[in-house]
Amino acid sequence: MSKGLSGGIDEDQCAQGQGDITTLWDRPEGTCKATLILAHGAGAPMDSDFMQQMAQRLAARGVAVVRFEFAYMAARREDGKKRPPNPQARLLEHWRAVYAQVRQQVAGPLAIGGKSMGGRMASLLADELEADALVCLGYPFHAIGKADKPRVAHLADLRTPTLIVQGERDPMGDRHTVAGYVLSGAITLHWLVSGDHDLKPLKVSGYTHEQHLDAAADAVAGFLSR
Repeated sequence: MSKGLSGGIDEDQCAQGQGDITTLWDRPEGTCKATLILAHGAGAPMDSDFMQQMAQRLAARGVAVVRFEFAYMAARREDGKKRPPNPQARLLEHWRAVYAQVRQQVAGPLAIGGKSMGGRMASLLADELEADALVCLGYPFHAIGKADKPRVAHLADLRTPTLIVQGERDPMGDRHTVAGYVLSGAITLHWLVSGDHDLKPLKVSGYTHEQHLDAAADAVAGFLSR
């Protein structure tokens, strides 16, 4: 695998799996409470700054994190050319293959989730895969500027225990807009004050991005420990 798009991948973290699936692991030094397969968003790779920081924070809190890349992003890593995400059916098939591979490698609770699009794709499969939990960071409840076309129908009947960590001013689902949606009782929403889609707050909020990332990691680790 070539070096990461955002500064390089630690080769010690990489493990070549079955077929073309490459996974990137961050493991706790001590007891592992749970394992989380964390998918990237539409525009950034598995080793983006956001993904790196979340994985490292979660590992420090006892959660093993497994990252992977969808086919379009893996192709971009090889030639540097930007591509749109693969069709949804292909993204879901990739998710199924990754889950099957990781499920064979770990014991104990196995959760799935991701940043933005990666989390939304996971939410479409969580019940089917019988994942132990679902974690979404910055869920895209709707496309930017299209709050009248929500992507939430499947969330009303979701059975998998779910945590969504969301910034209050996320342009793809702010606190006021999301309050109007019908969501399953299995879903817990954790709001971060003044946070955007990357959980970054406004300076006037009194919070820093680092504090919000720490709060997100605390929420996820606590949720997966239950």
